[in-house]
Amino acid sequence: MQELFERGGLELLAAFVAVADSGSFTEAARKLSRDASVISRRVSQLEEELGVSLFSRTTRRVVLTEVGARYHRRVQGLLEELSVASREASDIAASPQGLLRVSVPVTFGRQWITPLLPPFLASHPHIRLDIRFSDRFVDVVADGFDVAIRVGRLRDSTLTARKIASYRNLLVAAPAYLKAHGKPRTPDDLKNHSCIGFSSYAGWPDWSLWKAGKRRTIRPQGPLVADNSEAVLLAAIAGAGITFTADWLAGPALKEGTLVEVLPRWGGKGEGGVYAVLPPGRLVPAKTRLFVDEVSKSIKAGWAKQN
Repeated sequence: MQELFERGGLELLAAFVAVADSGSFTEAARKLSRDASVISRRVSQLEEELGVSLFSRTTRRVVLTEVGARYHRRVQGLLEELSVASREASDIAASPQGLLRVSVPVTFGRQWITPLLPPFLASHPHIRLDIRFSDRFVDVVADGFDVAIRVGRLRDSTLTARKIASYRNLLVAAPAYLKAHGKPRTPDDLKNHSCIGFSSYAGWPDWSLWKAGKRRTIRPQGPLVADNSEAVLLAAIAGAGITFTADWLAGPALKEGTLVEVLPRWGGKGEGGVYAVLPPGRLVPAKTRLFVDEVSKSIKAGWAKQN
């Protein structure tokens, strides 16, 4: 049976059932939108594969043999089950339901993903969420995730990625720190300041600052380096020094005035991105599409309020 299916067996079975149901190769051909000669060849091929005659053929009609009638009952049930399975799979893909496994970065996830979870679940009661907070670069396919939210620049990948939002990196410090130590006027002035380093930044231990296409690379020195961006930000708010961070993280503090931008004409090159990374394939389940759409809408609304 496996060899039969590998040789296009479903087409052979469909031709057989159509002829059995209609009692005519011509009518079966009309039903399947094929030439009668094609249907005849497929039935003959199936009989050859099975080694039995399924029909008794006369010039006026086609009648199932005893073996053919028994085979028809079995095959018809199988095809009906296959049709039901296909409809169920389509319904699941089209209807928002089931478990959705999501990977998110720790800080970004806590700040921007966590607040949208309760309203999302309230709006879609048939979806269950399994959210994993990790700064590890997860393998979406091997680790069994439906979607991963990634922040930064994407590596080359065969995965499908949708850009949700853009952000920029900038230098910030607390007003109290700048009042006590003065404002740097050029990137080189940063060498005389206490700088707080985020060791998970892609360019660490350097800061690459850009202005009008010109680049200055600074190796900051200071009392603190951490691999958690929230810890770095809180230290800057407390007046420990200057740090280089993303506007999505520093935005609330900038709006409140607990941080101010330093060297505003200098920043990271271009824009960073927030991406929804999906397993390869063209068909995206409705539950995944809904979640990604909600993340995109929530982030854009939240960032608009910051600016």
